[in-house]
Amino acid sequence: MRSKIAMPALTGLLLLGGCGSHSGEGGGSHMPRHGRYAGIGVFDTGPLWSKMAVPKQDAAQRTATTADDEHVIVVVDTDSGEVRECGDLSGYCTSLNPWTSVIAPAQKTPVPLTAHAADLAQSTAENSMEAEPARH
Repeated sequence: MRSKIAMPALTGLLLLGGCGSHSGEGGGSHMPRHGRYAGIGVFDTGPLWSKMAVPKQDAAQRTATTADDEHVIVVVDTDSGEVRECGDLSGYCTSLNPWTSVIAPAQKTPVPLTAHAADLAQSTAENSMEAEPARH
């Protein structure tokens, strides 16, 4: 899923990199900044988002976890160039810029998982085979 998000996002950033600079008779001018973070897009979480090995929350808190997230919001930090993926309900973020120290070390990619895509696919295949009625 990350490669599906990262490549279009980074390509878009490269293509849009020169959009704010216009040279005229008075020299270059820049468009005004509207905050530090620029939105890139919103994507479905996919089955592995909820399998990230994130710190456990206190059950009494009753706050959203990565399993509750329905979408991942991807933004770029216009100051550092860091690309972040954040869950829409949990607010949990990972970083696509491992050389920065702005985000916690536990949240940098590659992200630890409690299950991998191959494990989920195998489990789904096994469950569907068990669910099929015996044919005679």
